[in-house]
Amino acid sequence: MAAPALAAPAGKGPAWTDLKAEHQQVLAPLKETWEQIPPDRRRNWVSLAKRYPKMKPEEQQRVQRRMERWAKLTPEQRKLARENYRRISKVPPEKRGDLKQQWSEYQSQPPRERQGAAAPKRKPPPRKPAAPASAE
Repeated sequence: MAAPALAAPAGKGPAWTDLKAEHQQVLAPLKETWEQIPPDRRRNWVSLAKRYPKMKPEEQQRVQRRMERWAKLTPEQRKLARENYRRISKVPPEKRGDLKQQWSEYQSQPPRERQGAAAPKRKPPPRKPAAPASAE
């Protein structure tokens, strides 16, 4: 009988040092934050690393780029990304094409216009009247 791939207890995700060398290589962008990643998400990343060798080279490059970007996000940004993913996954498949088109249009805008499109429209706060100048 073969030894288990990971030596971590069932309730915990694997420690970085418990990963196979090839998985560490694939998951290298996550090394610095690995211990802060919840156990269930660590297992998801390991699952991705196991599938990685079977991916086409362009898929592997895409995975690496996304992993590098993910590693640079703050915990708050990651939480927001997960919430957005959940929200989009609830959109019926026939309407997802519309979302992709809207995203493409948004991405094609110059950065200055994107900021305006992403920000909610708000009225500026009312100005306070200037205090009268005192005569000395």
